[in-house]
Amino acid sequence: MTAWRQELMDVAARRFAADGYHATSVTSIVDDIGVGKGVFYWYFTSKDELLSEILVDALHSMRMAQRDAIAGEPDPARRIEWGIRASLRWLSDHRHLYVLMELARTEERFAQIIRQGDRQTVADALPHVSAGITAGLLRGEDPEILTMAILGVTAHLARVLVLEQGQDADRVAESVIAFCRQGYLASGPSVARRIA
Repeated sequence: MTAWRQELMDVAARRFAADGYHATSVTSIVDDIGVGKGVFYWYFTSKDELLSEILVDALHSMRMAQRDAIAGEPDPARRIEWGIRASLRWLSDHRHLYVLMELARTEERFAQIIRQGDRQTVADALPHVSAGITAGLLRGEDPEILTMAILGVTAHLARVLVLEQGQDADRVAESVIAFCRQGYLASGPSVARRIA
């Protein structure tokens, strides 16, 4: 990727997140960099194509952060935990890209990119969940449903606590991991008697 293309993507991503996608013009993006519109149109056919490329690049970057975080870890339960931590840290460190991902969910022309990213996330996590079930480390349930449950808890708490409230990503990750490890029931014989 050329330096100009990357700079256009970086500046546009921050502008879109701060000012809104619709309110940000191609002119304002190129003015921030100090180049003409010709440079923009050399790399992108439209503002929509630019945002699409930003989203694809962001999703890839997050996947690489997750992959790097779990590399070499033999324990599938730890891989899941480290993947959760890496995801929340990436989202916190790239808050402007997270804002764009959330925006893209609401715009049909970009939502397909996010849905594909969601499907890829399930596909990436599923082997680790399946391995955890096989090793007896995770509950023996449908691995795809368990994967989606873990990802759902992670995504919801990331959006509410990290993105909207600005809480510390590592602290939120510990809460997500604790919940996913234990589920929603307290342990102990008194709980079992009340439920029975």
